Amino acid sequence: MGLLIFLLRRLVAAVPAVVALVVATFVIMRVLPGDPAVFFASSPVPTAEETAYVRHKFGLDRSLPEQLLIYFEDVGSADLGMSFTTGRPVLTELMQRLPASLELAMVALLLALAVSIPLGVAAAIWSGSPLDHIARIVSSIGVSMPTFVTGLMLTYVFFLRLGLAPEPLDRIDMFITAPPRVTGFLLIDSTLSGDWMALQSAAGRLVLPSVTMAIFVLSPLTRMTRSAMLGVLSSDFVRTARAMGLSDRTVYVHYALRNALLPVLTTIGIVFSTMLGSNVLVERVFGWPGIGNFALNALLASDYAPVQGFVLVMGLLLVAINLAIDVAYGLADPRARRTS
Repeated sequence: MGLLIFLLRRLVAAVPAVVALVVATFVIMRVLPGDPAVFFASSPVPTAEETAYVRHKFGLDRSLPEQLLIYFEDVGSADLGMSFTTGRPVLTELMQRLPASLELAMVALLLALAVSIPLGVAAAIWSGSPLDHIARIVSSIGVSMPTFVTGLMLTYVFFLRLGLAPEPLDRIDMFITAPPRVTGFLLIDSTLSGDWMALQSAAGRLVLPSVTMAIFVLSPLTRMTRSAMLGVLSSDFVRTARAMGLSDRTVYVHYALRNALLPVLTTIGIVFSTMLGSNVLVERVFGWPGIGNFALNALLASDYAPVQGFVLVMGLLLVAINLAIDVAYGLADPRARRTS
């Protein structure tokens, strides 16, 4: 019962954030330069009658409060407008490309966690040792370079010079048929269909972009893991466990690490949100057909509806991620349910 009340509270707390997000996307579209009526007119130099017709068609001749209510209705009915560059609904375009962005971010996050958590734990256990200094240096390298610089360097070394990586273009080789779409995640769809050639191609093209993103988020994850472990290792219950003669593995894994992962869990949510918002540069460098690349192309073409849809979808994803992290934190630490 306490868990259910906790979940309901977090859902209610997320409602104002969603409303504020919708209002923010509405305001962004109104402050962008240019006249949308002139932009959406059929002729290159529209007349006053054509401009007035477009304004009436899109409701631009109404007051801002009325336009905001119409926008809320459109969002509530999952209508994000049309993309004039593709001629398809914006929501359809975004949902078709969203799995590509999520797959890239999730694989990158898993790679970063596989390195940062063991590295942070080891740096905390042997604090002040050469391993600790190496961990600090490694975690500082990624955050000191922009993702597009890291991506270009990896592409130059492993594709152009060594020839070990495939060309940075698309999610799968153009000569290989993509598996039937089930989830949109090529790794999962290839496995479900038993298409091992497609799986190999999709996994190979994921390596460089996911490594690029993983390097960028190594620093906060490693530093938080190290800091949390240092705090837990100096706590009373760890000293008691050692005094009872428990093995180092039991103390470090079952007592210290389990408690140290609580703040790391919050950091994972923040990092994953950052990855989703900043993956547009990685997608651009590697020709990745995600929503970030799609939104950037739309912005360059002055196609503002996809940009508005991108901001809205990304904002909703961030709200959902933060909600999931709050719920996971409550499940991991029952004390959080009583204080939330």
